[in-house]
Amino acid sequence: MIPTHKHPARRDPLRSGRKTVHERWSSPGMFVLAAGGAAIGFNNFWQFPQLAAQYGGGAFLIVYLLCLLIIGLPLLMAEYMLGRSGRASPVATFRFLARRVHGTRLWSVVGAMGVLSVFLILSYLSVIAGWVIAYTLRAASGVFVGLTADGMSAQFAQLVKDPEKQLFWHTLFMTMTMVTVSRGVRHGLEAFARYVMPLLLILLLVLTVYAANTDALAHAASMLFLPDFTRLSGAGVLAAMSQAFFSLGLGAGAMLMYGAYLNVEARIPRLSLYVVGMDTFTALAVSLVVFSVLSAAGVELSSGPRLVFQSLPLAFDHLPFGRVFVTLFLVLLVLAAWISAISLAEPVMVWLSERFGMSLRNSALLCGVGAWALGVVTILSFNNWAFSFKFLGIVKKMGFFDVMQIVTAQVLLPVSGILIALFAGWVLKPEMTREALHLRPSWLYPAWLWLMRLVIPALLLIVLFNLPDLFA
Repeated sequence: MIPTHKHPARRDPLRSGRKTVHERWSSPGMFVLAAGGAAIGFNNFWQFPQLAAQYGGGAFLIVYLLCLLIIGLPLLMAEYMLGRSGRASPVATFRFLARRVHGTRLWSVVGAMGVLSVFLILSYLSVIAGWVIAYTLRAASGVFVGLTADGMSAQFAQLVKDPEKQLFWHTLFMTMTMVTVSRGVRHGLEAFARYVMPLLLILLLVLTVYAANTDALAHAASMLFLPDFTRLSGAGVLAAMSQAFFSLGLGAGAMLMYGAYLNVEARIPRLSLYVVGMDTFTALAVSLVVFSVLSAAGVELSSGPRLVFQSLPLAFDHLPFGRVFVTLFLVLLVLAAWISAISLAEPVMVWLSERFGMSLRNSALLCGVGAWALGVVTILSFNNWAFSFKFLGIVKKMGFFDVMQIVTAQVLLPVSGILIALFAGWVLKPEMTREALHLRPSWLYPAWLWLMRLVIPALLLIVLFNLPDLFA
């Protein structure tokens, strides 16, 4: 990324006087708003409620919170620490830090995996966000009023099978994203987070109040918080581990990139805890809204696109002022997708600027055009470009969207997470990471170090080898 101004070099145990060239967050509060928004993704809306309901409500929550403390929070701290120490793209950060401790340059491959991951995710996230924008306008105009379950299903199928409409909404969302990031950290990321994140939280509060007036909030709270350990299987524990990792956007390079804009004085453990708290609060509030609305309308709980584009519009239509509040829910989802997309584009843009000496606007343009083109392939794969393959006698039909999800969620992200933990735990010198994290009380640092060295890599290996079953 080409900076608007340069900052003087500052001392850091890992940077050792290296000059920095990137902008800084104006305050820790702005960092928390931007990074917290980046962590709030589609998983909080269409995956977390179903997992909590399926695996025993409060029982799943207990395991999930433990996984956040053991996997999510320590790894998030590591990514912020690496980013702040490198002050560059994920690729250049790993290259510099490895050289700093006389390690192999091959560690830069971990950064490259992160940049590739966010680029691929951005391409298909834009397509899905385009669906949400289209549905927001349809909901506001009353298209869903009076539709049956089959009618809702037909509406979604009609959109997915229409590449021209998808292309328009995909292009609109990608343009919105790139215009924002092309303005830099202070005038782009911060300005966006300053207004959008409070709006997102206000909309979430309004929807929660609405859910409380459906007379189903008590039932929703019992579904979410009342523990039923008889329903918590091994698959539920694996799902909690997976959710704790993916929900925070770990292994993708986005959080590492946001850490690159932190000041040396920033308290990484505290800021990381705030980001985890914001992400968890959002997941719980969204779950309460989803459970309340579906229960009040008598609509069965589902997950994924079916929940957002079929079940919830149908349920809201059965409730008072449903047209207004389903629109607000979809606006909330658009905002969450928008701020997530911004965080995904940032590492790619910075890498392009470093690698090719491009200006901020040109790197945003190239990143946007490339991700847009891949998104077009995703759109076409829902129609004419799907393909079938045969494995072990089973014929399975897949599209480019399915391939992208497998490559990112089942390969690049977990492998990158494992390697980040090993790099922070074994390659970097303990005296460096101890000073960079400044954990208090002092016993927390050895706990963090051995989580990085042994526990997190082992747990993520378990997740990695079980992801095909979880995504099935």
